[in-house]
Amino acid sequence: MMLIIGVVATTLLAVGALLAVVRIERGPTMLDRTVAFDVLTTALVGAIAVEAAISRRTESVPILVVLSLVGFIGSVTIARFAAVEPPKNGTAAQRSGPRPGAGAAGGAGPAAPGSVGFAGPNAGSSGSGVGPGPDAAGRKEES
Repeated sequence: MMLIIGVVATTLLAVGALLAVVRIERGPTMLDRTVAFDVLTTALVGAIAVEAAISRRTESVPILVVLSLVGFIGSVTIARFAAVEPPKNGTAAQRSGPRPGAGAAGGAGPAAPGSVGFAGPNAGSSGSGVGPGPDAAGRKEES
C-alpha cells in the first residue's frame, strides 16, 4: 500500500515539476518565472520527502531543510529586486507627479485659461521636461 501511495505522489510531483519547467521557459515575466521556480523547488523537496518516507530513512531531512531555505531566500531576493520603490526624497504629492491624460498637465485634455501645465525644475517650453523653458515672467532661461 505504501508503495502505491509513493508512486502516485511521485507522479503528481513529477507532473507539477514538468509544468513548472514549462512556465520557467515561457515566462512571460520575471515574477512568473519566480513562482515557477518556487513550485519546482517545492516539488523537488516533496520528491525527496517521498523517497525518505518510502525508504524509511531520516538522513535526507537536512537536505530538505537546505533546499527549502534556498528556495525561500531565492524567492525573497528576486521579489526584493523586482519591487518598485518610490524616490526617497520629497513628499507623496511630489513623487506622484501628473498623471498621463489628467487635464493640462497630462496633455490629453483641454487646458484651463491661463494655465501652462506642470512646470518642473527642468521643464521646457512645451512642458516636456526637455531643454530650457520660460521662467515665471515669461523670459527664456539660459542653460
